[in-house]
Amino acid sequence: MASAIFKTFLCRQQHFVTLTRSPVATQLWTRLASTSVQQQQQQSENKPVNLQQLKNIKVDHQDGIAVVQFNQENSKVNTLSKGIMDEFVPLFEQLQNDDKVKGIVVMSAKPGSFIAGADINMLESAKNRDELFKISRNGQDIMHQIEQSRKPIVAAIAGSCLGGGFEVALACHYRIALNDKRTGFGVPEVKLGLLPGAGGTQRLVQKLSLPDVLDLVLTGKEVKVKKAKSLGLVDAIVEPIGPGLQAAEEKNIDYLRNVAIQKAKELTVRKPTKPQPGFIENIKSKIMSTSYVQNYIFEQARKKVMSQTQGLYPAPLKILDVIKQTVQSGSKVGYNAEAEGFADLGITTESKALISLFHGRTECKKNKYGKPEREVKNIAVIGAGLMGAGIAHVSIDKGYNVILRDQTTKALSRGYSQITKGYQGYVKRKRLTNAEYDRVLANLECQTTFDNLNKCDMIIEAVFEDLKLKQKVLAELEERIPEHCVFASNTSALPIHEIAANSRRPQKVIGMHYFSPVDKMELLEIVRAKQTSEDTVRSAVSVGLKQGKVVIVVGDGPGFYTTRLLMFAGAEVFRLLQEGASPKDIDKATKTFGFPVGSATLFDEVGIDVAAHIARDMHGVFGERLADKAMPALFDDLVNNNLHGRKTGQGLYIYQAGVKGGNREINPKFTELIKNYSLEPKEQITPESIQWRTGLRFLNEAARCLEEKIITSPTDGDIGAVFGLGFPPMKGGPFRFMDTYGVSKIVDMMNSYRSKYGERFAPTQLLVDMAKDNKKFYS
Repeated sequence: MASAIFKTFLCRQQHFVTLTRSPVATQLWTRLASTSVQQQQQQSENKPVNLQQLKNIKVDHQDGIAVVQFNQENSKVNTLSKGIMDEFVPLFEQLQNDDKVKGIVVMSAKPGSFIAGADINMLESAKNRDELFKISRNGQDIMHQIEQSRKPIVAAIAGSCLGGGFEVALACHYRIALNDKRTGFGVPEVKLGLLPGAGGTQRLVQKLSLPDVLDLVLTGKEVKVKKAKSLGLVDAIVEPIGPGLQAAEEKNIDYLRNVAIQKAKELTVRKPTKPQPGFIENIKSKIMSTSYVQNYIFEQARKKVMSQTQGLYPAPLKILDVIKQTVQSGSKVGYNAEAEGFADLGITTESKALISLFHGRTECKKNKYGKPEREVKNIAVIGAGLMGAGIAHVSIDKGYNVILRDQTTKALSRGYSQITKGYQGYVKRKRLTNAEYDRVLANLECQTTFDNLNKCDMIIEAVFEDLKLKQKVLAELEERIPEHCVFASNTSALPIHEIAANSRRPQKVIGMHYFSPVDKMELLEIVRAKQTSEDTVRSAVSVGLKQGKVVIVVGDGPGFYTTRLLMFAGAEVFRLLQEGASPKDIDKATKTFGFPVGSATLFDEVGIDVAAHIARDMHGVFGERLADKAMPALFDDLVNNNLHGRKTGQGLYIYQAGVKGGNREINPKFTELIKNYSLEPKEQITPESIQWRTGLRFLNEAARCLEEKIITSPTDGDIGAVFGLGFPPMKGGPFRFMDTYGVSKIVDMMNSYRSKYGERFAPTQLLVDMAKDNKKFYS
């Protein structure tokens, strides 16, 4: 999280009065109060903090040690919010001045959360670059004062310690961590298009080797307790001790607290000593300190960043620059570079887009629909193929009893093998113990019979994408499942009302569109038909969220939302291929725009046979607005010639072992077949024209889905496009992108292409009206 939390000190209305100041606290308070002097002068002076009135912090004392517990009001986790910091700053000053207090322990009163990061809303309230720069500088000063405290400060960490929370911990004199699954450390600011702004880059450079610093800050990854200890980010580990008279969690927190208090008492008489590096470490350090080695590391890191991001994300490059200045010129220069970099990044459209996605993802991880009348406990997944096994995979470790059913033992064996391989990988990476692996797999029952389906609360059907087959499966199961049981079809395009056309209880039928691979792709697109009941929606949403998915609920219709967008943009891809663009031209242009996979390669990944099936159905509904008559025929021709994509070794490209990405050969069969459908281009095909022709079709259809109420909000549209289709995250999704670029410019460009290529580029009425009234999707 970005350290925008410190915006709090720029604009806060002081609830606590100024106190008799120590030299350290005076400097801290002066810097924090610089933007609200008049407000502070109105407050009475020398009044101590009333501990009974604190709403976000708990304080108690033991053996001369003050224990400060973060406990953010009305929140499941702690963030460095305005409320917390308005209380912490004057409290910190008071504790510094209290002679009875010999040391301080900072910890959390919330299970699983030390401090999860910043309150991003405070960053967004900054009006300009200057305010962002002040936020960073003030944050640096706060952390400096913690670090320079004459009284020892011990961080007792249980739960997520990320972003600004990690910067707080780094500023403390000693860090003790509870070794459980929820405790982790990281600086994920880069994922929001930012960098750590409260001294985080500087303290990490002081504590870690250069490669480790870059690995942590450029990826934003979270490291667990033992890894943090081995890196030197944690000084001591407390192992869980299990339940006794108290609950295990409560007992472990008490144990952590007692260990931290004891350490604080020790530090009052003896400062912490740094472990002395061994012979090998000394040699490594000397090698790393040479300018030649440092420049080589920075050069390689930059190459990797450019390769992975195409230079489309400013934050990683700025982070490299800040750390390079720090290494070469020292921390005085480094702190200023950090604040400058934080301010530069905070005003970029990329950061604003990524923060918007963060808010949207958070919103789509909440249950906006309420609890179902009956909790889902038992699930049956019908079909043990790639998708069915994936759905079972993300269900069995969430407390569900899961039946995986298929017609043959061979199919079940493949599905079971897929699941066990995934979980064995977790054990290998120490995400699970062997005992936990056994417990999880015990929740799975594989069978070819219909046994125990009468005990199920939900059926998730994941058979082949064929309407008649899905209708047949539904009819068979309705004879065996209880009346309350929800039937969810994992379909990417078939209308739910058609699947439920012959159902005895259509109100219990819903779509749950998972994305492959299910255990890695976060999005779940839940599809409600007109007859689907509210309680059925609640059941599906509850299951999806428990499976760890980011959930959007969309309306019924061909392609729903995500597949519809994919096919409209894909139709333009094939039109460009007909006009002479090569698959490599299209891949290069769309990846340069920011898509993780080129749009031509995407069809090979999805499967051209699958796309052909969807194209045929969607063309029957949308007709010429989707594409001319040649598109379904072209798809059928490709399928008939066994060009199904990667799974058959050939599609638009030839797939061979060891040959990756841009080195793949364009399939000669495809080159010959496409000649039968060739069209004369109406303008020169350039990377920009490829980007805009495919992009405008995507954007226009997204807007049309909002207009037709297929999606209910721009947020759902952006989340669906980014997390389901790989729309460039740094652009924030189609709706955020149109706001940033300008809806009127989008409409003008569409009309320009419309004059050349016809009505498929006609802007939807919603966009026309918004352009006329100069409106945005997000206020």
